[in-house]
Amino acid sequence: MPIFDVAPLSPQAFVSLAMDNPINAELLCRLSRLGLPQCHLTAGCLFQALWNHRSGRAVDWGVKDYDVFYFDDTDVSWEAEDRVIRAVSAMTHDLGVEVEVKNQARVHLWYRDRFQADYPRLISAQEGIDRYLVACTCVGIDVSTGALYVPYGLGALNEGVLRMNPKLPYPRMFLAKALSYQQRWPWLRCALPEEA
Repeated sequence: MPIFDVAPLSPQAFVSLAMDNPINAELLCRLSRLGLPQCHLTAGCLFQALWNHRSGRAVDWGVKDYDVFYFDDTDVSWEAEDRVIRAVSAMTHDLGVEVEVKNQARVHLWYRDRFQADYPRLISAQEGIDRYLVACTCVGIDVSTGALYVPYGLGALNEGVLRMNPKLPYPRMFLAKALSYQQRWPWLRCALPEEA
């Protein structure tokens, strides 16, 4: 499948494709009822819809989980985050999918133990979206407004070009993530860190 000669992708067209996955649309509706601060639906459940569409697959093909970011620095305890996780799980259980919820105000507290790498203290949920390993996958939809947040634009995502995110410059982790995407969507092109 060619990856360079593609029509530009507007934010509206991207959101429309992502909402073709009925789980995404339902999650936006249900999550809005919780009133979580700076809540965003983010990551693979959104961008994989585009790659699946371009590959002739169902928009929800291969979606492992549905990522939800919020930001609450008034209580960064695990217990507070766990209460939110349980509330989201209860309200989405009937959807039959895994919803992974993360308070972006807490990530710096556990990131090093999990990934053996440094991670800064964030000041917003959008800063968490800014830091996915692969730059073009930094996408999110604000649950309260429906606005698309896409800090690096849609060009590379639409063209299937995977580049290391300069805000999370970990080449080994980037390559592992990029290769996992290429295994599922072989037409994606990985720009090695020195090319990025």
